[in-house]
Amino acid sequence: MKIADMHCDTISRLADLEERGEPQGLRENTGHLDLLRMGQGGYLLQNFALFVELSRERDPWERVCRLYECYSREMEQNGDLIAPVLCYDDIAANEAAGKLSAMLTVEEGAVCRGEIGKLRKLYDMGVRMLTLTWNFPNELGYPNRVGELTEKVGRLRKQMRKYPGESEEYQALQAQARPLLEEYFHTPNTTGGLTERGREFVAEMEALGMIPDVSHLSDAGFYDVLAVTKKPFVASHSDARAVCPNVRNMTDDMIRKLAERGGVMGLNYCADFLEELPAGGKNPGTIAAVVRHAGHIVNVGGIQVLGLGSDFDGIDTHEELPGAESMGKLWEALKAAKFTEAQLDLVFSGNVLRVYRDTLS
Repeated sequence: MKIADMHCDTISRLADLEERGEPQGLRENTGHLDLLRMGQGGYLLQNFALFVELSRERDPWERVCRLYECYSREMEQNGDLIAPVLCYDDIAANEAAGKLSAMLTVEEGAVCRGEIGKLRKLYDMGVRMLTLTWNFPNELGYPNRVGELTEKVGRLRKQMRKYPGESEEYQALQAQARPLLEEYFHTPNTTGGLTERGREFVAEMEALGMIPDVSHLSDAGFYDVLAVTKKPFVASHSDARAVCPNVRNMTDDMIRKLAERGGVMGLNYCADFLEELPAGGKNPGTIAAVVRHAGHIVNVGGIQVLGLGSDFDGIDTHEELPGAESMGKLWEALKAAKFTEAQLDLVFSGNVLRVYRDTLS
């Protein structure tokens, strides 16, 4: 088993811990993913996202540069175990040297502030994938979740956690949250796609050899990326909307179009993207739900469209897939669901590696 995972937020988590005076490192930590567990679990390659939340940052470019410093420091300190990937051939070279591979990505196109020069700077820093939006509109395009709703839902959820589920206070907040949650989770943005600057960015990314990532992007934005690009692109951490109707997931038509382009979507282990529970309830996450999404995606788009995109360290802990050490459980569950060994090799690494071979300069 070789694992190539298209998305985790571990670097951002480590940076946050350091800023709080609780430093941990990439070699070994208490989060979902570290190098020791990756090495023991069969990892070949991990994409490390520099995640920037716009609502927290005065200057998103400054923040992404600070995160880059954290990433660079971890690569230097752990050079005996892991090395960066700048082109496809680096993956095989790292494996031959007995090292894991790290691909640097950015989650939030707003870090560039609409400046092509900053995009090129990211490429020079080693960034090889860019998630065009997160949950807020930016200079490049629009997400499926509206920023104001993101903040309102967050505040309500925080309030709900203060009260037991049977209390009058909880029930009142739940009633207040219900229409917001319905819009937040189930109403896709089918009109706001890429901006003109976003189209320029995507074209420049393809010319540079940087992969556009449409996870978080609006439905309209997905089709704009499809129109602008010629090479494969990815949805690094997205599940199937037909199985769980959350707008963060991909429709069947998107899955088919992504497959026809030769792209890949990565299974996201976030429990709320795998199956829905009543608002405010704790969703522990099950492997069975991941298997349902995997089966549906393959039935719709074929085996070559499916990969892994855990979202480790960016989501609540999935009870049955709590970290890098648990990937063998997912392999066995998919095998029990009649995925063949050859198919599993494609899902766990082969499909992602094909896209990287076809896109990275």
